[in-house]
Amino acid sequence: MTDLKRQAAQKALELLHSGMLIGLGSGSTTAIFIDLLGEKLDSGDLKNLVGVPTSRESERQARKLGIPLTKLADNNLLDLVVDGADEVDPNLNLIKGLGKALLREKFIEIHTRRLVIIVDESKLVQRLGQHAPLPVEIVKFEWQTTVSWLNTLECRAELWVQENGVPYITDNGNYLVRCWFNNKNPNDSTIGISDPYELANKLIERPGVLEHGLFLDLADQVIVAGMDGIKILGRS
Repeated sequence: MTDLKRQAAQKALELLHSGMLIGLGSGSTTAIFIDLLGEKLDSGDLKNLVGVPTSRESERQARKLGIPLTKLADNNLLDLVVDGADEVDPNLNLIKGLGKALLREKFIEIHTRRLVIIVDESKLVQRLGQHAPLPVEIVKFEWQTTVSWLNTLECRAELWVQENGVPYITDNGNYLVRCWFNNKNPNDSTIGISDPYELANKLIERPGVLEHGLFLDLADQVIVAGMDGIKILGRS
């Protein structure tokens, strides 16, 4: 699987040219992309390219590799953002955020000319929520009440905790909840999120919910690495 991720990351590198302002996504596949980008800059194949990280982890990695960084506030619009995804449906809608950076990712990715997603073929689904849980970032205040409400949305919602039982804290100082929509029979064609747009509206209108991992109508291209090679999916 790591080899497929690397193939997708290498294909995304072909979209870059010197002088670009790019967003650096988060997660395991994007980490490979950032490593490869560092090599390109170090060799001189790319020059004057500046990045905007979507998480503290991607920022640390970029700084370690010597990739120049800037802030979104100092720039009106990014040329390109490269990021991964946890699920991709046929309409190029996504579940993202299991790398625990969904709020910052979405914030950066609405400020780009082009969002390119890199995945291996296991991330392709017919319906969002078939395999991956939906992450939701919530405030700490009365978090139990928010989790109880999330459980009314035809899912199983649980606070995301570490092995020692301590809740994960996002870069923004908030809690994360994982919501599973695949509690039905795996052979049931209705498994997953029935209407991601309706769900997204319900989530964002709820006090206590800060952001959710439904990335709808944002991806321009998805680079998919599979056993039969690379496929590039575009929005119709």
